[in-house]
Amino acid sequence: MLDRLLNLFLSIVGTPAILVSLLALCGLLLQKKKLSETISGTIKTMIGFLVLTGGAGILQSALAPFASMFQTALHTQGVIPSNEAVVAIALQKFGTPTALIMAVGMIVNILLARYTRFKYIYLTGQAMLYISCLTAVILVSAGFGTDATMIILGGIFEGTLLTVTPALCQPFMRKITGKDNVAMGHTGSIGYAIAGLIGKWFGNKKHSTEDIEVPKSFSFLRDSTISIMLLMSLVYIGLTIAAGPAYVESKLSNGTEAFIYAITQAGTFTAGFVVVLQGVRMILAEIVPAFQGIAQKWVPGSKPALDVPIIFPFAPNAVLIGFFTSFIVGTLSMFVMIGLHTTVIIPGVVGHFFCGAAAGIYGNSTGGRRGAILGSAVNGLLLSWLPLFILPLLGQLKMAASTFADTDYLIPGLILGNLGEAGKVVLVAGIFVFVGAVILTSMYLNMREKKVN
Repeated sequence: MLDRLLNLFLSIVGTPAILVSLLALCGLLLQKKKLSETISGTIKTMIGFLVLTGGAGILQSALAPFASMFQTALHTQGVIPSNEAVVAIALQKFGTPTALIMAVGMIVNILLARYTRFKYIYLTGQAMLYISCLTAVILVSAGFGTDATMIILGGIFEGTLLTVTPALCQPFMRKITGKDNVAMGHTGSIGYAIAGLIGKWFGNKKHSTEDIEVPKSFSFLRDSTISIMLLMSLVYIGLTIAAGPAYVESKLSNGTEAFIYAITQAGTFTAGFVVVLQGVRMILAEIVPAFQGIAQKWVPGSKPALDVPIIFPFAPNAVLIGFFTSFIVGTLSMFVMIGLHTTVIIPGVVGHFFCGAAAGIYGNSTGGRRGAILGSAVNGLLLSWLPLFILPLLGQLKMAASTFADTDYLIPGLILGNLGEAGKVVLVAGIFVFVGAVILTSMYLNMREKKVN
């Protein structure tokens, strides 16, 4: 019975469309909307998220051969950061504590949002699952058993992290979206905030990536669908040449002519991007008004923290600039690791796309084109070198062919893991210091705000 309940819980929170549509339903009911409006809003929210996740899935499927061609062209083997792969391995042993940590973490997130100024409800289910899994792995590696103490500690840590990371990004989200009604709920948030700061410190806000001048004869390139298709076609064709048409036809395209396959994959990537944009429009049109019910009744003033593609429509040029800059930095870092004879971290295309693109958008919001390039370059360094440093802290998973990919796993994981190596007492103290620091910071900011007013 317990296993069935855990599976049901994991299924709900691991399916963003179901989780967010249920919250939208609650919000609409709390607002006492008409039955027709409640049904319509709930269904449209669910469909919007299915469109969004479907588009993200199309993007990932189009990037899979990209990664294969890249590795074949460079004849490189090593560890590939992939959250999905490493979590699939870890859940075989840590499935139950992962689910329970996530349940406690959601409760802690709601409580902190209710009683502190950091009013962000984290709604990206798969991200919560992965952070819970990382927390479970590190706590067990630190010597904790899979008992109630470990689950409560892990949930407190995760819930606090899920509250803080959207808060770090919100000043930049206001600049990106021009509003303050939605937050970032993705596991690259620390990296995005760093990219925003890099753009602020070293960029030039006056020259946005979205204001790139295009000659009249090439005005069609202003259409993001066309520019993405043409650029990705060049990239896939170049990779096909580098990997060899024979390899593509025998291993990837199922016999389809290599260059036709390359152009089709570029088109598939572009189609995925278009689908994501449509999903974002539907979600923003439905979830924000529906969420007002929860904000008014349960967590006054709260905002939904949503998955990273939510910001892609606001700066399509920065998406591509960020992706390629981050990936190029990851590739250069790989060659440095080969030269240093360390474990080689092969750049994960999916991670560099989603996180690099977002870092480019954040950098652009504060520092224009230069900010987009520098912000995503720093992001690329973080995604390349932090996985190397966290490997020794992952216990039995350190020998796996994959590892965690994003900054919100890597930076907190490194801190938590090093505290664990210092001893259980130090680790427990560190978790409570983290929670205390968040609460005290909230109190200080509230007091300062009152003085100003």
